[in-house]
Amino acid sequence: MKWQGRRGSKNIEDRRSAAGTAGIGGVGLLAVLAIGYFMGIDVTPFLQGQGGNPSGGGQITEADQQAGEFVSVTLADTEEVWDALFAEQVGETYRPVTLVLYKGVTQSPCGGASGATGPFYCPGDKKVYLDTAFFTTLSQRMGAGGDFAAAYVVAHEVAHHVQNELGILGQANRIRQQVSEAESNAISVRIELQADCYSGIWAREVGDRFGTLERGDVAEAMNAAKQIGDDTLMRNAGQRPMPHLYTHGTSEQRQRWFAIGYENAKMSACDTYGAANL
Repeated sequence: MKWQGRRGSKNIEDRRSAAGTAGIGGVGLLAVLAIGYFMGIDVTPFLQGQGGNPSGGGQITEADQQAGEFVSVTLADTEEVWDALFAEQVGETYRPVTLVLYKGVTQSPCGGASGATGPFYCPGDKKVYLDTAFFTTLSQRMGAGGDFAAAYVVAHEVAHHVQNELGILGQANRIRQQVSEAESNAISVRIELQADCYSGIWAREVGDRFGTLERGDVAEAMNAAKQIGDDTLMRNAGQRPMPHLYTHGTSEQRQRWFAIGYENAKMSACDTYGAANL
């Protein structure tokens, strides 16, 4: 992905240099974070009320600086793509998301954010939360290297904002609150797969509109989708895959819906809720 020297986004909230130390500690809590991370389970509720300063903070290294610039350029690309697609495909105005960069731990209306929980979108303040250390974990521990794998992660979280702007995310989450845990998980899978599909659309548009894709970029994103499938995460954590606990979809499903978005480049093709087979 050609990103150096390109325009960055102004919608970055950088909390990485905040003074102080993280308010999370203890072997037990670290174990919870590790289990949640590798099984793809959202453990942010466990972080609520842990106290401490609002951000882990720390010195900004050269690697941190470069990662921040990469995220800023990727976010700017999402802004241009979704601004155009909202106008072209739904006749509405896209309001861009704010992305919070942090190191260690920070707080959000959705609870505490930790690098161990991975990036997430919070509808409460319409912000994406990202510790760029996740990119290292993605590459070195999860086998999903490459800059476009990292870009896919950003695009996926921005896609949740797209869902929120369209009213899809709020409606789906309201239904989730009224059904059983298994049914709620099944709806969550459809939410996540639609975000993968939207990510595929974004990838296609980046190539078509900006010409910044390089050979192997799409393969990097597809591999990332594979490595963060629920079944793969569970196996890698030494667990037997349990479909009723899936919240994001299998590796095959995540790859397939990314491909659907990439091939069709139409938001209407990403109707995971009406799909008989995922």
